[in-house]
Parts: sequence; C-alpha cells; structure tokens
Amino acid sequence: MPKSPAAKPGEHQGGYQDRFWIPRIWDGMNFSALVRHLAQNRFRVGPTRIAMASIAAGIGLCVHAPLEALQFLVYGRRIRRTEIEQPPIFIVGHWRSGTTLLHELMILDERHTYANTYACFSPNHYLLTKSVLPGMVKILMPKCRPQDNMLFGWKRPQEDEFALCNLGVPSPYLMLMFPNDPPLYQEYLDMQGVSAEDLDRWKQGLLWFLKCLTVESPKRIVLKSPPHTARIRVLLELFPGARFVHIYRDPYAVFTSTMNLWKRLARDEGLQKPRHEGLEEYVFETFNRVYRALERDRELIPPGRFCEVSYESLVADQIGEVERIYEELELGEFDRVLPRLREFVAGQADYKPNRYNIAPELRGEIARRWAPFIEKYGYESAAAEIRDPHAAHFRPSALKPPPASSFP
Repeated sequence: MPKSPAAKPGEHQGGYQDRFWIPRIWDGMNFSALVRHLAQNRFRVGPTRIAMASIAAGIGLCVHAPLEALQFLVYGRRIRRTEIEQPPIFIVGHWRSGTTLLHELMILDERHTYANTYACFSPNHYLLTKSVLPGMVKILMPKCRPQDNMLFGWKRPQEDEFALCNLGVPSPYLMLMFPNDPPLYQEYLDMQGVSAEDLDRWKQGLLWFLKCLTVESPKRIVLKSPPHTARIRVLLELFPGARFVHIYRDPYAVFTSTMNLWKRLARDEGLQKPRHEGLEEYVFETFNRVYRALERDRELIPPGRFCEVSYESLVADQIGEVERIYEELELGEFDRVLPRLREFVAGQADYKPNRYNIAPELRGEIARRWAPFIEKYGYESAAAEIRDPHAAHFRPSALKPPPASSFP
C-alpha cells in the first residue's frame, strides 16, 4: 500500500458529482437490493441523477448478477466451510474521529488483513474478479476521496459497512442514496428495534463477507466502520474474542467535519440533489445515539480486549500510541511492524488538511448537546478554528470517565 494516506497538494478532486460515469457506491450493489431500495423510496430519482441510477442498474443486472452467480459456483462451498480462526480487531469511533488514520496504521502489520475498497465495492464477486476488473476501471476513479484529501484507490482500506450495503444488507448508509427522503434502516445503527430474524440475516451477511476476506488471506482481520461503535453487543455475539480500539476526537472538530462528510457524500452519491434539511439535528442525535450504545455495552468486553486513544495523541505520536495499543491488546511483537510504521509516518509530511471556522453560537450548542462526552474525555470549548483529520493542533485530553448513565 502507499506510504502515506495524503494526496499531494492540488490533487483534491472534490465536486465530481456531475461526472456521472465515475463509480459510485451503488454501482457495486447487487441488482435485487438496488431495485428493492429504489422501490422503497418510490423511485424518486432526481432528473440530474437519472444517468447515475441507470448505470447502477445496468451494472447490477449485466455485471454483478452473473458474476455473483459464478463466484457462488466457484467459491461458495469454500466460503461456507471457512472458519475465522483469529477474532477480528474492530476500530471504532464516531465519523471523522481519526478511524481512517488508525486503520492505515494497524494494517501495516503483515500479520493483519483488511477489507480494501474493491472488496467493499464488489463484495458479491470480488474473489473472482479482484485481479481483472480493478485495472479495467482504474481510469475512471478519482485520485482522492470526495470529502477530504485522503488518497483513494482500489487497494486502500475501506469501511466494511459499504460491503454490507452492496450485499443487500440493511444499513444506515443507504440514506445517502435518497438524502431528501426520510432515512431508512436507522435502527441498524445500534441494532435497537431490529427483529431477531432480521438481526440474524445481518449477522450472516457480515460473516459471509469476513469469510470471503479470510479465503483471500487467512490472517487476523482489522475492520473499521463507525457504525460498529454502537454494535459492540452484536459483534461480541459473533466474535467473543474480538478486540476493540476506540478512537475519539475533539467534538467541535468532529461536528464540523461530520457535517461536511454527509454533505459531500449526499451530493456525490445521492440519486437526488440534496437539500440537507435537518442535517445538523441528525448529526447531534446520531452522536448521542452512538455513545449511549458504546457506554451501555463496553462493560461486556472482557479485560484486555478494549483500549482507547485520542486522535490528538495519535497524531502527536503515532508510533508510540500504536505501540501502546499493541501492549494493551496483546497483539504480539511490535518490533515486527515498527520499520513499516516509521516509513508510513515519514511519508505524511505533505498532507494538507481542510480548515473550517465554527460560529460561537454553534460551539455553544455542541457544548450543551454533547456535554457528557466533553466532560468524560476532558475536551474544552475554546477552539474557534477547526481542522480536518491529521492536523495536530488540539492538546491530548485526559480520560475522566463519568457514569455511563450520564449520556442523554
């Protein structure tokens, strides 16, 4: 993988929403799941997004459907019989808290494997096509992620939540397809209110994908997906021996950057031109929902299998914090990954973070709505200028845990 997650100055290619031919999340979706979700939203595709929807449907029917069937014939029995012998490591934390950086660091260990972008884009057949299709469509891919200056590529690590979407498993991320409609599947964020039957289907979808990863590389899987922060209980039911790393960040930076994330993704991935109505409230409430679930379930994790790191501490001392994670979670010989860590850290010098300003009134609202988190993790409300990930500018915070019930 590349030495650094940072793009060179001037390479950022945000605003590619008008280039309908560039691959979108939904272009990797299984055809029946795509049609089902279009129908649930009454096919309310915006006039300027009809080409995007047509491409996704055409690829789903003419490419994914036959290749999915062929992969099942070739690999189906092997996938079903595969055992995940080493419980995964889950990197959890709210969106824009530094989960991507931590994921990049943790997968430098050659004893680990991970879900890359192509696996998440084409989970229905990637074992069959991973050596062919990525090269064929490489020319269509943007160099950077639309929401920031992070490099983008088929082999880079990706959130397994996108794989679940494309496998037809319900996910809160499906709200991005129709951003102006009431969001569907929000109960799948923390699994509260999901029926036993639907929960079992969700588990089977995740297991199938992780077995595919294991068929490709039988190593310990490192996964990163912010929704998993609220799913600790369910993940432990699947993998009692799983380890968790929770990364947290200054909430004033998180709010601003998360707003930008959802706006950019809705604009670039949505099948409607987004109006962003109610987005601030969604970000406020989702943050509290995620941390209510984490505080409720973290006690279920056995000792020695959960650790926390602040984003600010990580960017200040990446090697030292990763070493601490290895020690706390007993992940094995740290010296084996140290050379690659040093090379990776040295390659990040050119990264240029985005910058944002935040109004005093909004800062006050964040302080009020997220007060338990701010108190627990020792953050202050004095910062007026907010930056995106990978810029060391906030002081590391001391962990001061209050009772879990203090979260609203």
